[in-house]
Amino acid sequence: MNISSQFSANDCLMITGGTGSLGKALIKRLLAETPIQRMIVLSRDEQKQFDFSTELSPEERERVRFFLGDVRDRERISIAMRNVDFVIHTAAMKIVTTAEYDPFEWIQTNVIGAENIVQAAIEMGVKRVVALSTDKACNPINLYGASKLASDKIFIAGNHLAGARSTRFSVVRYGNVIGSRGSVLPFFRQLIENNAQSLPITDPRMTRFWITLNQGVEFVLSSLHVMKGGEIFVPKIPSMKVVDLASVLAPGLPHEIIGIRPGEKLHEMMISNDDARMTLDLGDRFVIEPFSAEWDRSRKGLNGKRVSEDFEYSSDKNNEWLDAETLETMI
Repeated sequence: MNISSQFSANDCLMITGGTGSLGKALIKRLLAETPIQRMIVLSRDEQKQFDFSTELSPEERERVRFFLGDVRDRERISIAMRNVDFVIHTAAMKIVTTAEYDPFEWIQTNVIGAENIVQAAIEMGVKRVVALSTDKACNPINLYGASKLASDKIFIAGNHLAGARSTRFSVVRYGNVIGSRGSVLPFFRQLIENNAQSLPITDPRMTRFWITLNQGVEFVLSSLHVMKGGEIFVPKIPSMKVVDLASVLAPGLPHEIIGIRPGEKLHEMMISNDDARMTLDLGDRFVIEPFSAEWDRSRKGLNGKRVSEDFEYSSDKNNEWLDAETLETMI
């Protein structure tokens, strides 16, 4: 996708959680391919901001502003959003098992933080906001997924709160990013490097959606470009059994079945059949339209094919599967 024409030199874009894997990849792509002269990295870790700044050239550092702040702090967020045109919200607490033991910490960041972003964006006149979601927000069984479902609802409802103001909100939902912090791939690799005698598998039937970091960047930016406000964008991406992933990484290494952990799903879902009646197939992605009497499809200009009422997009019923060769290419 050519993104250079989407932005002008006078635009200002802010990324919350901008020192995470996706945030850094987004900034580097925008630096390389757009004329934007002001990009704001908002995060709460000064060391990560310093480390990221050292990865940039002097010319690139002139275009990037590092802003310390927490999405839990509404006043700080409003200050950060002054004169900002576009916001990509990636900041979140994400570790499923930890969320089960300290739930309110996740609520404060993932839910209250989402409300702070919405209110500040409307107040400061931001044009477009894309919030990053997760497959775990669809029919959630864990606290992390429930907090992200609440976040999704808050961002979609933000379009009503904006009223006559021009601020618009949409959501991007996708699966596991290969190699990102907290994903199973670097965990397996670390075990292999430490000469583990086996790899732990929670359940041999377990499947997951997979997407590369570059694919995630591409999908977020393309969704920011086409959004009208109120959509949940879902990419068409492949699935793979976790046990097959382990076999590709370490052929012949035994697997130890350890059982599903607290809050963990056997299979992931990104579109439930309850959402099917509001879902369009746009070719390279699905879009879930909001459940709202005010949603005018013709005005929004979404040209897609409506999926069947019994449609369900889950990792075990996917039409696209990763084989060993493709996985090795992706990683």
